[in-house]
Amino acid sequence: MLGIVRYILRQLIVGMVLVTIGLTGILWLTQSLRFVELTVNKGASVAVFLKLSMLVMPNFLTVILPVSLFAVVLFTYNKLITDRELVVLRAAGLSHWMLARPALILAAGCLFLGYALNIWIIPRSVEEFHKLQWTLRSSATNVMLQEGQFNQISPGLTVYVRARSPAGELLGVIVYDRRSPQHTVTLMAERGALIKTDTGTPKVLMINGTREQVTRESHRLSLLYFDNYAMEFIDSSDPGEERARDARERSTSELFSVTEDQVGPTAFRQFRVEGHQRLASPLYHFSFAFVAAACLLSGWFNRRGQADRVILAIALMIAIQAMALGVSNLATRNLAFIPLVYLAPCLPAIAGAWVLLRPSLLRPSQLRAGPSSRPSAG
Repeated sequence: MLGIVRYILRQLIVGMVLVTIGLTGILWLTQSLRFVELTVNKGASVAVFLKLSMLVMPNFLTVILPVSLFAVVLFTYNKLITDRELVVLRAAGLSHWMLARPALILAAGCLFLGYALNIWIIPRSVEEFHKLQWTLRSSATNVMLQEGQFNQISPGLTVYVRARSPAGELLGVIVYDRRSPQHTVTLMAERGALIKTDTGTPKVLMINGTREQVTRESHRLSLLYFDNYAMEFIDSSDPGEERARDARERSTSELFSVTEDQVGPTAFRQFRVEGHQRLASPLYHFSFAFVAAACLLSGWFNRRGQADRVILAIALMIAIQAMALGVSNLATRNLAFIPLVYLAPCLPAIAGAWVLLRPSLLRPSQLRAGPSSRPSAG
């Protein structure tokens, strides 16, 4: 019996790893396109781009793992049926529950991995991702001045650069500054550079240009020619400016300890639902494993294939996913529906276990059995 379990479990684990790697690679390619703008327009390095891409992957693993588990269990047991291996195992006296044991062992492993992701890894990765994204988007020193474009550095401050030299020098610089309510300043220079002082204040150093200032009340123009001029930027990533933290980047203990007075009624419901979903979502590994195993292991062997059971399993999986989304929305609107967050994954698992323990419920009657089908042993 242990040898049979190891044999089936080995196939499941290999398939699980391959499917997970494949789906993760596809999601990585699609999601990494979101960070191209940050890399190109904000001047981020390739290392920062890769870090941003990798930080979002743990969040997607919570979706990939249950689907991968379902697909692997469905494919592996369907292959065992097609190759007549399950017929031999049933003839040897193995029940459907014993045959489903490898899938349940793999589901248990995915369950622990899911809890590790939800409780420890994902909150930290999401928080680190948001911090890095906030720094790139709000810090003026990280903005790459695009050639031939008017770059909005901060509210009221626009910089135009005609070209950039290979050494990073700015050619044909125009700065339009209307941050002051008393006057508007326009600077034009032949060349310049974006620098950062020792105190961390970003500046544009301009050489050989003019400074035009218009007083808004009197509309008087003041003109100044300069050989070099340094203009400070206000870094919007001021440490005093606090970034709002959403529910995904907060620890599980913080989600359950926060009060409605601290965050408001809407955010309070979101935090509570997020906390319960972290505890309930890994249970979908067992739901999908039970559904796939119950659909394929219970019933009669058919030489024409198991397409009807495969379709039934896929339809049930889609229905469970839709139910999970609906329950989440209901719980967010009214916390009284939070018990449904746990019932949604538990009910399919209980139903699948019941079907495996009483497989005769899915078998057609003796009168409807055609010449191409016969009852399986065990």
